Amino acid sequence: MNTHNNKLQAVLFDVDGTLADTEQDGHRVAFNAAFRQFGLDWSWDIELYGDLLQITGGKERIRHYIERFDPSRLNQNDLADWIAGLHKTKTKYFEALMESGSIPLRPGVARLIQELRQQNVKIAIATTTTMENVVALLKSTLGEASLDWFAVIGAGDIVPAKKPAPDIYLWVLDQLQLPAHQCIAIEDSENGLHSAVSANLQTLITVSGYTLSQNFDGAAVVLSDLGEPDKPFTQISGKPTAEKCVNHTMLSQLLSVQSR
Repeated sequence: MNTHNNKLQAVLFDVDGTLADTEQDGHRVAFNAAFRQFGLDWSWDIELYGDLLQITGGKERIRHYIERFDPSRLNQNDLADWIAGLHKTKTKYFEALMESGSIPLRPGVARLIQELRQQNVKIAIATTTTMENVVALLKSTLGEASLDWFAVIGAGDIVPAKKPAPDIYLWVLDQLQLPAHQCIAIEDSENGLHSAVSANLQTLITVSGYTLSQNFDGAAVVLSDLGEPDKPFTQISGKPTAEKCVNHTMLSQLLSVQSR
């Protein structure tokens, strides 16, 4: 059986929106707290933040906001350093939110991670968020030891081009020393889907509040969440499955039907 070319070897998880609904209740709140600390009158409400999420990367998002809403600030000396300082302050607030346990994992995430570990399927992370944010989320939701469960954690500025570029997935696959056709990506956004598909990965989408209406053409399957045995997922598109929650069996099936 191990000679089967498409045996599932690894699952690569995105973080924000995929593992936890960190955007609306975490990052957005932390940005606003940092703005207040810096004496800025900026306030990112839920709708505006949804628009800003089209830009991946927090520092990139701040710069984009300045260009659109506060362009006089572009003349500031050492703008890049100032943005980096503001972003660092935001990260501190975000970590504090995490540590207080304010941001739970999405349905099915903890269950699936444990099942994959039991099946000896490698788990990895491919995200544009910072390593500090990843560490804070994993520790607060899965405990100190959970960092060691992941074979590879690709985060932050480890590659220059952020999603939708495929670079972070290519980097993680390279570190895993596995071909894309033996791995599956789990994402929640259109940018994430483009990134994974461009790295030739079969991609499962679990939509989050901010990504519900995005275009997921090219995804293997689109679901409401990963589901729990007593609270099944709702399937939005893709090949129908008999499974009620995303598990090893379902992921293996998705891999074996791929046409590549």
